[in-house]
Amino acid sequence: MTASAHRQRLPLGGVLPVLSLPFDEHWQIDKNALARQIDWLLELGCDGVVIGMVSEILRLDLAERERFAELVVSQVGDRGATVIAVSAESTRGATRLAAHASAIGASAVMANAPVTSLAATRSLESHFVAIAEASEDLAVVVQDASGYLGTPLPLDLMLSLLDRYGPEKTQFKPEATPLGPRLTELIDASGGRARVFEGTGGLALVESARRGAVGTMPGPDIAWAIVAIWRALQAGDLGRADEVGAGVAALLSHVSTLDSYVAVEKHLLVEQGVLDSARRLGPGPEGLDPITIEETVRLMHRLRRIVDGRHDPNMESEQERVSR
Repeated sequence: MTASAHRQRLPLGGVLPVLSLPFDEHWQIDKNALARQIDWLLELGCDGVVIGMVSEILRLDLAERERFAELVVSQVGDRGATVIAVSAESTRGATRLAAHASAIGASAVMANAPVTSLAATRSLESHFVAIAEASEDLAVVVQDASGYLGTPLPLDLMLSLLDRYGPEKTQFKPEATPLGPRLTELIDASGGRARVFEGTGGLALVESARRGAVGTMPGPDIAWAIVAIWRALQAGDLGRADEVGAGVAALLSHVSTLDSYVAVEKHLLVEQGVLDSARRLGPGPEGLDPITIEETVRLMHRLRRIVDGRHDPNMESEQERVSR
C-alpha cells in the first residue's frame, strides 16, 4: 500500500488520543501491545491517534521515533487519522521527522517550540515554516505545550503561520494558561479561521468545545469517557457532557506533571487489559504510591459507571468501600 493510500484527507477533528508507548522486558517497543491499544481506541469510536508528549517521545532518539511512527501509521491504515509529533530541539531534527511522517503516509504532524531554547519570535517562525515545508501536504498542528514546559507561543506568531498557510495546513493545540481565554483569543483574532484542539486530557473539553474547539487530544486510558463527552457535545446535550466531565475531572486531579500523567495512564491501561506492562522510560519519579493507585482505579470504575448510566451518587460500589 502506498503512503498516500494511508493518509486521511478529511479535516482533523473529534477525539484523537495521544498513544501510550508500551515497552517489552527488553525495553523495546512492544508491537503487539501497541497494535492492541490502537485497535481498542478505534473500536471505541476515536477518530484517529496521535504520537505526542505523553508518548515519551522526548526520551527516544530520532530513529526510535521514526520506527514508532511507522508502526502506528501501518496499524491504523485507513481507519482514522494519524498525527505524528515531530518536536525536536533542533530544526534539523524536527524537519527530518516531518519529512519522514509525510513519506510514510501520516495525516498530520504536530510540533511545539524547542524547550531548551529562548529563540526570538522570528527564529521560532522560521522553525515552524521549515517543519511545514518538510511535511509537504500534511497539516501541521502547532502545539503550545507551555502548560507542561517552555513559554507560551506569541499570538502574532500563530496568526502569521495561519495567514501564510491557511487553516487546513496550520492548526493549533494551545495549552498555555489561562486555557479558555487564550483559546478564544486565538479564534477571535483569526476571524474564526483557526482550527483548535483541546489539550488538557479532556479536563477542559466542555468549555473548549463551547469556545470553538474542533476536537481533543486526550490520553488513551479513558478515551471511552472522552468519546462520550464529545458525542454529547455534538448532540447538544450539555448536561450529559457535564456529568461525564465531572467524573473525568475527579480522576485527572491525580495528575499534575507530565511524568504523573504517563504513570497514571499506563497503570489504568494495564488495569483494563490494554497494556501488559506500565514500564516507563527514566529518569523520573518513583512509581505511584498505593493510595494513588487505589484512588485512580476507584475513580476510573466510578467514571465507567457514569458513562454507562449506572452511577448512583448515593451508593458506593463494593470496590469503593474496600478502597476506603
